[in-house]
Amino acid sequence: MSSTLVLARRLLSNCLSIEMGRLVFLFSFSLLLLAAASTASAARIVEHTFNVQNLTLNRLCNRHVITAVNGSLPGPTIRVQEGDTLIVHVFNKSPYNLTIHWHGIFQILSGWADGPNMVTQCPIRPGNKYTYKFKIIKQEGTLWWHAHASDLRATVYGALIIRPRTGKSYPFPKPYREVPILLGEWWNANVVDIQNEALALGRGPNISDAYTINGWPGDLYPCSGNQMYKLKVKQGKTYLLRIINAALDNQLFYKIANHKMTVVAVDACYTKPYVTDVVVIAPGQTVDVLLTTDQSIGSYYMAARAYASAFGVVQFDNTTTRGVIVYEGAPSSTTPLMPVLPAYNDTPTAYKFYSNLTVLVRGPHWDPVPLKVDYKMFVTIGLELQVCPANTTCQGPVNGTKLSAGMNNQSFVFPTGLSMLQAFFFNVGGVYTTDFPAKPPLQFDYTNASINNNLPLLFAPKGTKVTKLKFNSTVEMVLQNTAILAVENHPMHLHGFDFHVMAQGFGNYNPATDSNKFNLFDPQMRNTIAVPVGGWAVIRFKANNPGVWLMHCHLDAHLSIGLATAFVVENGPTPETTLPPPPADLPQC
Repeated sequence: MSSTLVLARRLLSNCLSIEMGRLVFLFSFSLLLLAAASTASAARIVEHTFNVQNLTLNRLCNRHVITAVNGSLPGPTIRVQEGDTLIVHVFNKSPYNLTIHWHGIFQILSGWADGPNMVTQCPIRPGNKYTYKFKIIKQEGTLWWHAHASDLRATVYGALIIRPRTGKSYPFPKPYREVPILLGEWWNANVVDIQNEALALGRGPNISDAYTINGWPGDLYPCSGNQMYKLKVKQGKTYLLRIINAALDNQLFYKIANHKMTVVAVDACYTKPYVTDVVVIAPGQTVDVLLTTDQSIGSYYMAARAYASAFGVVQFDNTTTRGVIVYEGAPSSTTPLMPVLPAYNDTPTAYKFYSNLTVLVRGPHWDPVPLKVDYKMFVTIGLELQVCPANTTCQGPVNGTKLSAGMNNQSFVFPTGLSMLQAFFFNVGGVYTTDFPAKPPLQFDYTNASINNNLPLLFAPKGTKVTKLKFNSTVEMVLQNTAILAVENHPMHLHGFDFHVMAQGFGNYNPATDSNKFNLFDPQMRNTIAVPVGGWAVIRFKANNPGVWLMHCHLDAHLSIGLATAFVVENGPTPETTLPPPPADLPQC
């Protein structure tokens, strides 16, 4: 072979090598661009501004001034995807102290953004602002946001909808459309004044004047014929209704005339599909249902009214709100069909709904039940009494008393000078104590009304007592209702975590027999549990998020008088499991 031919072959080989290198480089660079684009699409920054200020509305024949966000009731719906970072700039232009709670958000290493007043922050004073910033981690579904100072959440609230990341899908057929349904309460008075008067006199607050659907009372109320929520639908389509109970003090039955609903999630946790004609929903809870418009073309009322578990004992708003679903092509003259709602005290229907839900095993973000329990608690919940201060007029249920509430005979008091999370982070003493009892100081027949004859048992000392937990420990808590003053169903909300509902039932919890009822395979997961009237519920959660996390009754009338406690979760062993410092603009007391 000639030297010229050898040289030519070498040159050709080098050119091919160079070209191959260029192709490999270009291919690798393209993969990097795709990865970057994928990461960007899966982890966006979503930014909102909340202007909280007075808003004048016409409701129930009167003009009322309320506190609202961005001039609307309900406030703006926030839509994010799992993995996004949410930033909300809150400008308090109202005359009241304010915080915003992002109900159900885990706040992994972002406890400073959780929002309960004097727990994770001092309030945003009138004329000031605060920016909430947190990441949505391992959560999908319907949550919501609301004020967490005084009773402002009656009008300061809105939906927080978390969709799957780009490229991911729901674990059910994609709906034709998604519709938030926010159930609320309305007062013909200033809600802050109502609460302050009730606290001063030591009695329960005045009941609401109406319920609402997406801010509208509906045509059963005076001057409200044109103030009714209307949902236009197409026949044969499936809609995802994201139902939120934003009411202050009432659990609600919700029905749609002639239609079944399929529950697919509660509290942003996917469930095994559950078909029902009625939804029962406690304050703080959310329920996602699929509604298929499979009826004749026409109009159908959706309606909601109270589930009053203490019917005949505790006053409640017994009115009914309704909206209307109108099929495309329905004549305007059509009279809508009205659903038959359960009786106010229909506990069997409520319990059937609450207890038949199960988690979607191996669904998105599903967590199996932790089997090893590190810390067990037995906690009574219910109303209590407080001695009326000297030279004060009180209207409590017993002469010389004010109405109170507590857990394990301890009535919670929020601190005033420094938030609990600041005290935790900066190791400041005197703000709270870590001696909340793991069991009641005295065992008794918890659900027997005769205990009301034992007057000393009805008084609960006031204090700011919490439970200190090791990082990553598993807590099992029995929540036991009592018959003190009234036998009620109490919706209990835990900040910072979802929990497994191991079992629930009526009467006094019996560990020897009721523990055999634990569902260790597919118990529903929630952040708010409606503890059955005159009964109990057992929950488990893993304390894997350092910070201070409030647990409280989501009836504002009960929270404001002490039905709460808190967990202080210690930092973990690494920087990735340690609470970071507070943001620079954290409000100061």
